[in-house]
Amino acid sequence: MAKARELPADVLAFDLEDAVAPAAKPAARAAIAAALVQGGYGRRELLVRVNAPATEWSADDLAAAAGLPIHGVLLPKVESADTVRAAAGALAAAGAPPGLALWCMLETPRGVLRAQEIAAASPRIAALMMGTADLAKDLHADPGPDRLPLLLSLQMGVLAARACGLAAIDGIHADLSDDEGFARACRQGRALGFDGKTLVHPKTIAVANAIFAPAAAELDWARRVVAAHAAAVASGSGVTLLDGRLIESLHVEEARRVLALAAEVAERAAT
Repeated sequence: MAKARELPADVLAFDLEDAVAPAAKPAARAAIAAALVQGGYGRRELLVRVNAPATEWSADDLAAAAGLPIHGVLLPKVESADTVRAAAGALAAAGAPPGLALWCMLETPRGVLRAQEIAAASPRIAALMMGTADLAKDLHADPGPDRLPLLLSLQMGVLAARACGLAAIDGIHADLSDDEGFARACRQGRALGFDGKTLVHPKTIAVANAIFAPAAAELDWARRVVAAHAAAVASGSGVTLLDGRLIESLHVEEARRVLALAAEVAERAAT
């Protein structure tokens, strides 16, 4: 938790679930609260991953999270809209501010199949995160280097997130010795439409940041698209050609999104 204050990650998730042994749950909850109250995490988004709704620790986790200086609560193993609404109700009852977000993990077959209803279950929801390790276990699947058995589930997560205006975060790459495989998974995740990658070790941050940030060629194209469209509008036309490609308003919207993302990345890197 101390090291995380210096890491170039956009989001930090303080874990009360899988990383904590059952007997250590109360102590971990207190330790996380102390670190968060101490602060020093800069512009990083701060999440607390609580224990799953069916566990004996869930209620205490949510009550504690409601009063912490964090941006969101990460709910594991979400399988229905009712689960989301119950968590949102518990947070509200514990005095959580309206802006405290919920991030929902889709990591079971039932959760993936209900992705859309989960994504639309509460105004608090800000992101869907894929729990690929648990999902592969439940599917009895071997993801392999291409993650082919998981592709349908991954795309369903992205579809649900985009339909509801949420962020979409890809799952972990568990083999920390497989640098090439990690980079390949990041490129695949970005190609599928994910906004970022769930990381389990600081050594992977730089590669993920580089792959999910807009590349120089993308930025050059985006600037040219915006400029060409502006020139076309000034001349009274709604469409134009750029390097032989038809440029319409949808391309301009995507170009502006890329430029805004690059500006945000640069601003965070400077702080």
